[in-house]
Amino acid sequence: MNSDTAAAPPKRFGAIHYMRCMSGIVWREGLRFLHQRERFVAALVRPLVWLFIFAAGFRSVLGVSIIPPYETYVLYEVYITPGLIAMIQLFNGMQSSLSMVYDRELGNMRTLLVSPFPRWFLLVSKLLAGVAVSLLQVYVFLAIAWAWEVEPPLIGYAALLPALVLSGLMLGALGMALSSMIKQLENFAGVMNFVIFPVFFASSALYPLWRIAEASPLLHRICTLNPFTYAVELIRFALHGQVNWTAAAVVAGCMLVFLAGAIFAYNPSKGLIAKRGGPGGAG
Repeated sequence: MNSDTAAAPPKRFGAIHYMRCMSGIVWREGLRFLHQRERFVAALVRPLVWLFIFAAGFRSVLGVSIIPPYETYVLYEVYITPGLIAMIQLFNGMQSSLSMVYDRELGNMRTLLVSPFPRWFLLVSKLLAGVAVSLLQVYVFLAIAWAWEVEPPLIGYAALLPALVLSGLMLGALGMALSSMIKQLENFAGVMNFVIFPVFFASSALYPLWRIAEASPLLHRICTLNPFTYAVELIRFALHGQVNWTAAAVVAGCMLVFLAGAIFAYNPSKGLIAKRGGPGGAG
């Protein structure tokens, strides 16, 4: 090898290399999802139980008045459907992050994080892979919900897609940020429950905010500070072919904050991973 060859700068990656890397990460996540059929079933069982049992039982008790985006009175099942969709994405984001903790324990995370691609790009690709899986789960849930008198306008199914991507990115980034702070796999399950249930119940997923304000001003304040509330409202309006710009702005802002925190935490020289001894998490 001559001196000219040795001194040559490393070849820079082009767009095709980035796309190939991203498609590989998405494909790996898709294969993992297909091989874990119980994960798909579990993702649907939770919201379907709420839709078929909880909503049916409380239909006559928890009436919903005419509030945007609804132009008339709606069944309680119709009202809680956006919250159940957001629940699917929240659980999927946590499950995807759980796999990152698992990979870190086995050392597989090291292989991903030491690749020559930028770390932020690898994490974003992992995030997009999780969102792609959640989209499949959501539309299967909506197909089942159609038989339960949850029949949004057809345009809502198309308008829902960008809202799902944005909310899925935010909830997935939240799970990714949490995964960077968990050392062991068994600890993450407890953290999931500690985060998921308060986030879900302290939101507009099950009841309108005006009802919460009447019952407890403090709880109403907590709900308005909960990013999950805005993800639910973004999905709710999109499902009826409308855009809630306030919710979209809040969800986008929170997504950037959570993602920035995850990228910082997975930085080997600055983040929490470094303090535990590298990408493998052995510290």
